[in-house]
Amino acid sequence: MKSLCFLCLLALFSFQGAAASDRPNIVYLMLDEWGYYESGHMGNSELRTPHIDQFASEGMRLTNAYAGAPVCGPTRCVLLTGLHSGHTSMRANDGAAPIREDEPTLASMLKSRGYATGGFGKWGIGGRGTSGVPEKHGFDEFFGYYHQVHAHNFYPQYLIRNSREVPLKGNSGQSFYDGETHAQDEIFKESLRFINDNKDQPFFCYLPWTPPHGLWGIDEDDPSWQLFKDKPWTAGQNTDRDAKVYAAFLHMVDRQIGEIQSLLQELEIDDNTIFVVCGDNGGQDYFKTEDHPHGFFAPNLNPKTGERFRAGKGSLYEGGLKVPYLVRWPGKIEPGSVSDHLLCFQDVMPTLAQATGATSPPTDGLSFLPTLLGESNQPTHPYLYWEYQNQTAVRMDQWKAYKPGNGAWELYDLSKDVEEQQNIANDRPEILKQMIADAEEAHEPIRPGTVYTREWINKDRRQAPHHRPKTLPPSK
Repeated sequence: MKSLCFLCLLALFSFQGAAASDRPNIVYLMLDEWGYYESGHMGNSELRTPHIDQFASEGMRLTNAYAGAPVCGPTRCVLLTGLHSGHTSMRANDGAAPIREDEPTLASMLKSRGYATGGFGKWGIGGRGTSGVPEKHGFDEFFGYYHQVHAHNFYPQYLIRNSREVPLKGNSGQSFYDGETHAQDEIFKESLRFINDNKDQPFFCYLPWTPPHGLWGIDEDDPSWQLFKDKPWTAGQNTDRDAKVYAAFLHMVDRQIGEIQSLLQELEIDDNTIFVVCGDNGGQDYFKTEDHPHGFFAPNLNPKTGERFRAGKGSLYEGGLKVPYLVRWPGKIEPGSVSDHLLCFQDVMPTLAQATGATSPPTDGLSFLPTLLGESNQPTHPYLYWEYQNQTAVRMDQWKAYKPGNGAWELYDLSKDVEEQQNIANDRPEILKQMIADAEEAHEPIRPGTVYTREWINKDRRQAPHHRPKTLPPSK
């Protein structure tokens, strides 16, 4: 009888071990405003991204990935809820607008599958005192910024952990450029700590980091700043330093990506970890000059062909939506592979559900796991849809339809005109008619989340010096 019980226990433990191996860890790292061409492997000659470049060589680069929206908050909402922007509960970019309390997210889906869930960085879909805080949406812990304007400051007085303030030593919160404790350093440390703490169970580590966005401060002794601080760059009056900080920020997160990979290897969990690195929306033409009309680092300009995605952040033209998207999963994804599969952020939830055996809530997405695994049975969208402020856009096969506010619909053939310069709406009325019908089908009135109290929202917003009342006394 004892031998039989021992065999039963052994079988049980073996089953649990098998189940754990069927649940890969997930590290999902999203860089804020990282442009499509802002990395070495994409031909950028000024920015240094050796670890990202190696990451791309070890995984898959998806060339046709679209953000859920052209700005920070709404694109995070699409990613975390699996709904496109015609169905989301949060479509504004005011910094604290929340999703509803009853909405499932990537974290709640994975938590129900037995995952430890942690987020570190910029939340952006529900400020403190709202229905959208992460601890109500499946996250065991979230550390960083809840209000996205708070995230404009890398030297705030405090960061937030599960809606509680965590003071940062030596920071007055009065300046973008000065302080003792750099917020990204603390967020990075907590990211590593979470991975370490959960190495023996499946985990979802969500990293919506703020750099390289934010033309603000960096520690003077940071090795990435030392690399760029003496560059003989001229990026326009009062912007030379900010251009160098931007470059240093990207190099800093590149270093940190390398450290995360090293940790995964040290813990011997690298082979069982899906690691995604992507941007959150299209690039912005920062530091434009006469010599750099597309921005100093030209995030939307192809350095090889001279073609440029039209517009940038905030726009539903290609420049506001196309993002870099890299996925690494050793032993499962072919190293150095490239795919032009058309995907959008609402596809992430069903993809991770299929990869982990989780049950996905209803979404507007389609799993692109077959593409990642090199399989031929990849489903495709009949169309993709976006709305933001007064703009609407639809992508169907190679066609892109765009409507600017009260203006007329435009139509572009992206297979021939990636720059969206040749409006062929009058030439292909039957195509445009179908896409307009798709747009009408995709939109539904918003059902927003709830703000319970604005006291915390306003306090967090004031952590960014440019949002402080001029009469606000210095912090003590």
